[in-house]
Amino acid sequence: MEWFEEARAAEERRDWDTAIALVSAQAECYSIFPGRHDSHLWHMDLLVSAERLPELTRRALTDVHARRRLNRSLRDRGMEAALHTRAEDGDRDALYALVRLLCETGRTEEAHRVVQDVAPDHQYAHEIVARFRSPSSGAQ
Repeated sequence: MEWFEEARAAEERRDWDTAIALVSAQAECYSIFPGRHDSHLWHMDLLVSAERLPELTRRALTDVHARRRLNRSLRDRGMEAALHTRAEDGDRDALYALVRLLCETGRTEEAHRVVQDVAPDHQYAHEIVARFRSPSSGAQ
């Protein structure tokens, strides 16, 4: 059995330690080898599945993929306060995730206030809010 088959089997049985060990040994961020980069992304997904958010948070300090995956997980879990803190600390992806979460849950005005408070000059964050405010967007 190849390493990836063993890793998939471990993932299916929720043996996170084994799956993470197998995948992380093959993972390389921004590798010239697509399989290694794919393994890196898989590794980030496994950390979320294993609920290893502290480890993902540490990796997010230097790894854009970890940061994006962490923010997506926080958004999926509805962890607004954590996203807000990350956004205040300058994580623009966290800001986008928070604004989308607020808009998607019918709190467009709150999203607008967050953008005004955290990044008033950040055009893209304003554009996200504007898409949800627009009657033609179908959002809200």
